Amino acid sequence: MVTEEQVRDSLEGVLVPAIKRSIIRLNLVREVAITDGKVRVVLASTGLITGAQDWVTDQVVEVVKKLPEAGEVEVEFVEATPAELNEIGHVIAIMSGKGGVGKSLIASLTAVALKRLGYEVGILDADITGPSIPRMFGINTRPGGNESGMLPVLSKSEIEVMSINLLLPSEDDAVIWRGPLIGKAITQFWEEVLWGKLDYLIIDLPPGTADAPLTVLQTLPISGVVIVFTPQDLTAMVVRKAVNMAQKMEKPILGVVENMAYLYVPEIDKKIELFGSSQGEEMARAANAPFLGQLPIDPELAKLCDEGNIERYNAEIIDSLGKSLSEATTGDKE
Repeated sequence: MVTEEQVRDSLEGVLVPAIKRSIIRLNLVREVAITDGKVRVVLASTGLITGAQDWVTDQVVEVVKKLPEAGEVEVEFVEATPAELNEIGHVIAIMSGKGGVGKSLIASLTAVALKRLGYEVGILDADITGPSIPRMFGINTRPGGNESGMLPVLSKSEIEVMSINLLLPSEDDAVIWRGPLIGKAITQFWEEVLWGKLDYLIIDLPPGTADAPLTVLQTLPISGVVIVFTPQDLTAMVVRKAVNMAQKMEKPILGVVENMAYLYVPEIDKKIELFGSSQGEEMARAANAPFLGQLPIDPELAKLCDEGNIERYNAEIIDSLGKSLSEATTGDKE
């Protein structure tokens, strides 16, 4: 006789058309009941337009009927909010008190690093007035969904992404909003987007310590914060404000990353510290957190970001960043 486990395993192959992610990974399967060989599958209709519901129904019937001893297959849809369906293991905020230090870059590389370790990962672009995540991943697809919830867009390596830039008529359109509207948009990206089952959700914060970072740190279940900075004394001073904010709000600082640390010139095999000596260890002491590493000024990385191919980047920092954050959040060491 067919079992519930067999049915659920088969449903891994049923993908939601708008996002190409399985109904299991999106946590849409609410119930599987089997009576005398008859299989009843209850799905949440969240984010699924009518046509998508019909397509999913046909696919569910098709894959379940292929199971040995499976009889009639019934599919039923029920309403549910994204907040009821989302199961996110760890929420990591990428933060800095200073603009232009590379928070979006580190947020993207963090997601790539964790994805390469086999985790299910998403990125919430909370930099509402200066979003850059979609461009780095080469994403220009508009999010799908219905009145019950939005569906994030999947990157080439299957990282879920949600950004205000994906909702604008043009990526060049300016978002001219006051703080409360920005905070509301961030909250909506958390509560009204169907992230499904994720091991990690990376949040790219805007610079500063005002409304948007405050909204994230106060209202979202932040597992920890990664602080990003560059070597300049002025930058380090401003970034310490973000460190102080995270500490005052009792959010764990998982580590610090120094961006634009140096320029490597292969012809002379030399690292040139364009912005001064490294302040990584000093910043780590100030944050009472590990120094996760340095990212150089790398023309190849800049090119990949401009081309929307950041997922192709390979560097030692990728491996170390992913392993360090995995160990910090799960306690597992390889």
